[in-house]
Amino acid sequence: MHKGNLRLGMVAILIIIGAVAICTIGSTAVQEPRGPSQEARADLITIDTLKTFGDIERPAVIFLHDLHTEALAKQDKDCKSCHLEVKTPPSLAKKNALSVKFKRLKDTSRKQVLNVYHTECIGCHKKSVKSGQKAGPVERCGKCHLEPDGAHVVSDRHPIKMDKSLHYRHIEATKDKAKDKTQCGLCHHKYDEAKEKLYYAEGKEGSCLYCHGDRTEKNRMSIQLASHYSCVDCHRRRQAKDPTLAEKNEIGPIKCAGCHDLQEQRKIKVIKDVPRIKRKQPDFALSQPKEKELSEKEKQDLVLMDPVPFDHKAHEANNETCRVCHHASLESCSEKCHSLNGQKDGDFIKLAQAMHQPQSKRSCLGCHNDRQQERACAGCHTFIKKGAGPDISACETCHMKSEGMATAEMKPEDIAREMLKARNPVRETFKDDDIPEKVVIKTLSDQYEGAEFPHRKIVKTLVKKTKDNKLATYYHREKGTLCQGCHHRSPPAKKPPRCSRCHGRPFDQNSLSRPGLKGAYHIQCLGCHKAMNLEKPKPRDCKVCHKEKKK
Repeated sequence: MHKGNLRLGMVAILIIIGAVAICTIGSTAVQEPRGPSQEARADLITIDTLKTFGDIERPAVIFLHDLHTEALAKQDKDCKSCHLEVKTPPSLAKKNALSVKFKRLKDTSRKQVLNVYHTECIGCHKKSVKSGQKAGPVERCGKCHLEPDGAHVVSDRHPIKMDKSLHYRHIEATKDKAKDKTQCGLCHHKYDEAKEKLYYAEGKEGSCLYCHGDRTEKNRMSIQLASHYSCVDCHRRRQAKDPTLAEKNEIGPIKCAGCHDLQEQRKIKVIKDVPRIKRKQPDFALSQPKEKELSEKEKQDLVLMDPVPFDHKAHEANNETCRVCHHASLESCSEKCHSLNGQKDGDFIKLAQAMHQPQSKRSCLGCHNDRQQERACAGCHTFIKKGAGPDISACETCHMKSEGMATAEMKPEDIAREMLKARNPVRETFKDDDIPEKVVIKTLSDQYEGAEFPHRKIVKTLVKKTKDNKLATYYHREKGTLCQGCHHRSPPAKKPPRCSRCHGRPFDQNSLSRPGLKGAYHIQCLGCHKAMNLEKPKPRDCKVCHKEKKK
């Protein structure tokens, strides 16, 4: 695994890192329950650095970082008002950086840290008050040291994602225009443990999260510190070099809210047609277990499923980041982490488990299940019962036989391409003549007229919404698959059994998992409308479907 993906301490840290640095040990702000009189802010920092030396006597300090930086800006002061300069390692850019700590370079003792905060913070407040400016507390300890439920603010910080659009914008912004060359090494790096030095390895770029975790460990700082060191400072330096970039909204944020406020995140420009990130990945891949770690005896006894042809390029286009699948490494899942028998790098999760866990968004099956909750699909899939494992009868949908399509000379990528070409996606259902135009549900018509159900219109609407969905056309293996959204306990057929064949009138007490006919209609119809977020008819407007009989 790469030892680092952001430059450790490359350059000065500003604004956000200043606040984060104050609380270098376990003091990250997260979303918390909001009281009726509490203001939600993205720049709330909890200063509890003294926990490094043991229990703290008073509650941690609630610090609003953007509020302080804005106040300093009005006095023509910058980050150096709070952060001292420190030389960076020789392996990085030869520039002085700002220490991540407040008014100090090291934490030498409890008394030292305590004195720094009390002397510098209170001293700054006193100077501001003396000059007639509004400032924070001066003498009253309880104004800074607040219990969480007693504070007038609460953290509303949202993590920011480096998706494809944002990544592409960074590539273009940092490109060497003269040489027309990208400069990936500005952010991506590896760590040489033997030489204790960072270096850039072209073609080996990976996600920052592959190395930088939630906490600082040995030679790897936390993702929080690493991203603030590199990202925020880069934004600051570029803005200092060209102030017009901020005016034109062509520079990244340097305030906490700029990255971590949900409303501000929504203002970030999104590039729709992002060019593919080239990382020597294949367009197609043939997913099949590797047998190299097995003994000869195990190989003889091994019975493998047919391989799975995988459209890698299509999956890239339908996801915001490669980490959706490659959550720990960009290398092959079966080779790096999830082997047939499991291995340490993959937490001993076997290949079959990794691909078929229904509740994990990292697995194939789990990701597909998650996509079924999209509006166009949810109406049907909300009511299709899912078991603890995959539908065994559907295995052949992914696991295909390659006989007649592969030769010994063909590469796995080419075999996968040919196998996928042989598929016939289902984009339609039965002909109109085989689909009743209207169905009148009158089984329960004692008080109301029969409910008129626009059967053909609904079927054609479902076809229209799913025909361009590759996932739907891939798994809807027969023309009548769409019908199973309502006729959920019968195989695809032009004339499926009536609902009353399974759902009795009245409710069958001996079959508790099966609702009565009236309940089945309402659960299915109203549930579908709700899942697909249909405005009409309204779920509680009974008369839209049921016209009351004339007396």
